[in-house]
Amino acid sequence: MTCKEAILSNEYADIILDYTLPGEFLSRLNFDYCFRRVDDEFGIVQIERQKIPELSLGVNNYASIPKLYGLMQTFQAENLIEMGNIRIQNPPLSLQGKGVIIGFIDTGIRYQLDVFKDEEGNSRILSIWDQTIQSGEPPEGFLYGTEYTREEINQALRSDTPLAVVPSTDENGHGTAMASAAAGSIINQGLTFRGAAPQADIAVVKLKGAKDYLRNFYVINDAATAYQENDIMEAVKYLEQMAVVFKRPVVIVLGIGTNMGSHTGASMLGAYINKIAAKRSRAIVVCGGNEGDKEHHYSGTVPDQVEFRVEENTKGFCMELWGCRVDTYIAYIRTPGGEMTPIIDFRNEVDRNISFLFDKTKIYAGIVLVEQRSGDELIFLRFEDPTPGVWSVIVSPSEQERLRGTGCFNIWLPITEFIDGAAQFLEPSPETTLTEPSNVENVITISAYNGLNGSWFPESGRGYSRNNMIKPDLAAPGVDVSTALGGRTGSSLAAALSAGCVAQFMEWAIVEQNAPFIESVGIKSYFIRGAVRENNIVYPDKRWGYGKLNINGTFETLART
Repeated sequence: MTCKEAILSNEYADIILDYTLPGEFLSRLNFDYCFRRVDDEFGIVQIERQKIPELSLGVNNYASIPKLYGLMQTFQAENLIEMGNIRIQNPPLSLQGKGVIIGFIDTGIRYQLDVFKDEEGNSRILSIWDQTIQSGEPPEGFLYGTEYTREEINQALRSDTPLAVVPSTDENGHGTAMASAAAGSIINQGLTFRGAAPQADIAVVKLKGAKDYLRNFYVINDAATAYQENDIMEAVKYLEQMAVVFKRPVVIVLGIGTNMGSHTGASMLGAYINKIAAKRSRAIVVCGGNEGDKEHHYSGTVPDQVEFRVEENTKGFCMELWGCRVDTYIAYIRTPGGEMTPIIDFRNEVDRNISFLFDKTKIYAGIVLVEQRSGDELIFLRFEDPTPGVWSVIVSPSEQERLRGTGCFNIWLPITEFIDGAAQFLEPSPETTLTEPSNVENVITISAYNGLNGSWFPESGRGYSRNNMIKPDLAAPGVDVSTALGGRTGSSLAAALSAGCVAQFMEWAIVEQNAPFIESVGIKSYFIRGAVRENNIVYPDKRWGYGKLNINGTFETLART
């Protein structure tokens, strides 16, 4: 089997490595595999699933199992005024993102729409890497999918049947809405549509869906859109390289997220984008997710009894309990009927499959005393066919006299779209509900508010990160945002508008050579200085970060210095 076939096949497991395998080690393997580097630190390997044990935390490194990410949209020009875009787009600055590339890693793009064309009718899209189409040539240095260049897209636009020439499209609409909000532009018979950076060039990666074996492992809702961590990492690599290929600054925007992981930004994807965001001429903007009011996070201190309700017709779900150093934890689970599981403790040193006498539910428990990337204890629980009703997780220190730290712990249920049915904590915490990878230090993390009336968007994720890093960084409008597909709502739209602001700033800083060595951290600092802050809020704030992003305020601050 070729590497391309292994990448696409459900018969091959995907493993993310934070080291590169030496050639002599690979040559000694007596089974099929495919290995490729993402960079000098990270690599991805595909291995025949029949030749390795079934997925478990006892056998597989938790960080190496790809996490699954979903879309952060909940389904007006006034929002651009709110953020100061319109003033900056006009003289004297006239910043519209010209000379900057905005890259979208999402559901694709409907490239035929007028909002993605210039005044001559040519495409403003530099390229599309469609990971789902295997009939054409992949990008140079990659092994799967098909890349469509601007020349090919323009050829398609001149055709009566454009999809016969470039068959990539966006069935969902999420990626198209984000791209149009960030960089769309059209003036047609007096009808005007203008995104935040209407002259920026566009690059797109349409992600392929997650493999079935991972969807089954995480018990993902059959109808949910889910993407693999390793495919996202490759998409980031593809887009960030454009800064070298095209000799232009690049903004990468991520409108996807997950509740899987440590919520410290320490995942493989998190570590990788943290490196990219620190590079000159690159910036990464990440939405904070829509889990703020979903009752999927619990924060407690041992000993504690955590109660959560499972609704009828819930297929299953995963739950992750993350402890705080230096303590160690044990857990018991009580069913709605009162049955108790045996002790779930890292000292067992093996994963456990738990069944009940009077309950049909099956539970898989995986325990990691020191999770590789975060250094903290993880208890991973997978519920299959859970009985409806109120469940309990009893959490205690492994030995009472050995409780040396704070005894704090956090539990997350999956993002809403991933659960087939419903499960919620009875006493949830709305804080620390930012989805990953928005807890990454160097990226620009955006929460959402209603730009029409200035009120907080209650679904938006809130900070801080689990290790108390200040996140989100800023807030932006995310309610009824004007897009080529109508008004859309969600933190992903707030991130898209913010990415347009970043492109405007990069035009001034890099294209016009006012601050040519800027990167994500520097741009974030400029934006923080120009943010709008209310008198009755102490900043930084767990909802608003350092305030409402306002790029006009940033340039007014520069003018005063």
